[in-house]
Amino acid sequence: MGGLGEVARGRIGGEPEPPWFTEPWTRFGIEVQRPDLGPDPDDLSDLADGELLDLLAGERPGNGDKVAALSELSRRDPVEGLIPLVPSLVTPDGRRPLSLLRQAVDRLGPLAVPAARRWVTDEREWLARFGSDVLADHLGPEVIPVLVAELAEQWRARAWCGPGVTARRLARFGPAAAGAVADLRRFWLRTPHSCERAAYLEALAAIDQGGLDYAHTESLWDCEERARLLGMAHAPDGPEALERITALRDDPMETSDVRAAAEARLAATTTPYLP
Repeated sequence: MGGLGEVARGRIGGEPEPPWFTEPWTRFGIEVQRPDLGPDPDDLSDLADGELLDLLAGERPGNGDKVAALSELSRRDPVEGLIPLVPSLVTPDGRRPLSLLRQAVDRLGPLAVPAARRWVTDEREWLARFGSDVLADHLGPEVIPVLVAELAEQWRARAWCGPGVTARRLARFGPAAAGAVADLRRFWLRTPHSCERAAYLEALAAIDQGGLDYAHTESLWDCEERARLLGMAHAPDGPEALERITALRDDPMETSDVRAAAEARLAATTTPYLP
């Protein structure tokens, strides 16, 4: 996109600066002066862990809101004091966890497992699902049958949004999760959610690499950058793949990461493509 500044200016009426303060103007080569909005009211970085927990417990008025506190905790080392507050951190309608609660709990890792065993039996649907997600992320092989069944049900329901998460959870078990391979292949072939396709391919590669040459080669044409990078790393040498990798290396509209990966792959191959 670099060097398209004059074209972009022409299409927005020749203004020296666009009237918006977002991408892609800087990528076009147009310098944008962002307004000075003053200090961020949601910046709670100066609060101690205990003060953030007090805010989440409703014992500290002001100093931002609970979502901002969760955002700050999601950037810090694990704070175990968050665990007993989780059931109360729900939207006003009582149906969903507060935004960024999952990210903050993710920082706790296995520390949240004992509480998650209680959450998963709670009558509140959101909390039971939250506990189930934590257990799926951190339990050992005993959770594999649950995840395999979950993926199968997602396929039966044609639930296109979310199986990528299940796929990533299965991938950590490698060949032990072989029962999921058929559904992972179905999702890779059929999903309309391109953003999840790379997760299926990564899971298949971790669980059963058999027959993935075609999938990795096909991924060189994928609209998702992560999928193209996977294809770049794993597609077998062959005229079709190397021709495509050469095209990606030379494409000025490609991302810098993909172009760099293509350059590295071509430099390392023992049978370079000669157009």
